Amino acid sequence: MRNRTIRDVHTRTVAAPADTVGALIDRLGGDPDPVFPVPAWPPMRFDRPLGVGADGGHGFVRYRVAAHEPGRRIRFDFTPGPAGFHEVTVHPVGPDSCRVEHVLDRQLHGRRKLLWYAAVGAVHRTVVEELLDNIERAATGHVRHPVRPSPRVRLFRRLAWERPKAVALSVEAQLARSAFSRTDFQDAWQMELPPGMPTDPAAWEGVLRGFPARGRTDRELLLGKDARHLDFRASLLLANGHVTLSTVVHTHHLGGRAYLALIRHLHPAMARLMLRRTHRRLALAVPGAGERERARTGG
Repeated sequence: MRNRTIRDVHTRTVAAPADTVGALIDRLGGDPDPVFPVPAWPPMRFDRPLGVGADGGHGFVRYRVAAHEPGRRIRFDFTPGPAGFHEVTVHPVGPDSCRVEHVLDRQLHGRRKLLWYAAVGAVHRTVVEELLDNIERAATGHVRHPVRPSPRVRLFRRLAWERPKAVALSVEAQLARSAFSRTDFQDAWQMELPPGMPTDPAAWEGVLRGFPARGRTDRELLLGKDARHLDFRASLLLANGHVTLSTVVHTHHLGGRAYLALIRHLHPAMARLMLRRTHRRLALAVPGAGERERARTGG
């Protein structure tokens, strides 16, 4: 029978004590997580603190903690689907050095195996190397050979990036709600703010280039323009771990209502595109988890 096992191994020697590095991996999935490559990739999350039985994953990859030797080894069994695991282990090399090893071992066949060789394998290897980069940076302050995502990985990330979800106009979007005495159209699109993403509304002003600011608070930025046929306002609300782009429109006369009837079907697609594009741009521009950990601890 043909071997269907995918086995992928990554190792990194880190110039830091094993106890220091082990303490970092014990915080995988925590708040803050000092090593998982967020927000460039979906965060690792569990239904309870890291330990045997914790269930979770990152993105569409799901797994459960099957073994945990604090400071030394964590094994995650994939759930559901084909049997397999991935684990990270810290091996002491000397008093001021250790070797970090990540192993993936999984039975794949058919479509799953084709996907692995087409894209998933390259993405997995990039995520693991970025995780090792963060461990090295958090523990030592620098990375000798940081990984550079390939064009194929960057394309996959672009295609798979989270998409905005339709929500109701938030009661917290006070600038949007008070923009007009009468609103003829409104909608709202929302995306999650993973750890590390900017929460200052000013950082999101580029969602709508060319539209002047009409008001701002510490959590909301209001942009918009007035015209003879209608007035337009867009609110960017940063609250409760999400960014929400809301639109409200006030028409002046029949011509404005006719124009709105034409563009209201195109507007949602444009709003989603602009929010998603800015979300990805900001996520890829922020410091990595290891750098944020050094800044947090004053290292």
